[in-house]
Amino acid sequence: MLRIYTVQSCLLASLMICPLISWATDEPIAVVAYAGHTNELKKEDLVRIFKRKKLFWQDGSRIHAVNLPVTNPLRLVFSQAVLGATPNEMAAYWNDQYFHGISPTFVLSSEEAVMRFVADTPGAIGYVSLCNIHTKIDVLLWVGAGHVLDSAPDYDCHK
Repeated sequence: MLRIYTVQSCLLASLMICPLISWATDEPIAVVAYAGHTNELKKEDLVRIFKRKKLFWQDGSRIHAVNLPVTNPLRLVFSQAVLGATPNEMAAYWNDQYFHGISPTFVLSSEEAVMRFVADTPGAIGYVSLCNIHTKIDVLLWVGAGHVLDSAPDYDCHK
């Protein structure tokens, strides 16, 4: 009986998360970096960066990755599409890494905070919704419909 309850709880929890995913995936996500880091970046690089396994850009400068809060729908989409895990699964990863002396990426409170940090911090990388990007940063990759996109999406921010 306990197993059935656990499975039902998991199904209910996943159904509660699904509206967040569909809401957030309507607008593509831009992976943004401090201007000048426009080198080729692949999904595998992002995984290594956001798991703190890649700490330096090709030019030798330090990478400063930032996340949105665990409750932010963009973080859920980014985590699942890029890292292949939910924010809660990543929390378990970070708990394990902590005992190896590795701290998680910084968390900033809003997309605006991410944009300001990335624009003002050499080596910074983060993610925001497409309609929140501005010209002081470089877009390295796009995430949409639950996966990394091959090119910039065609999206109307004035819907």
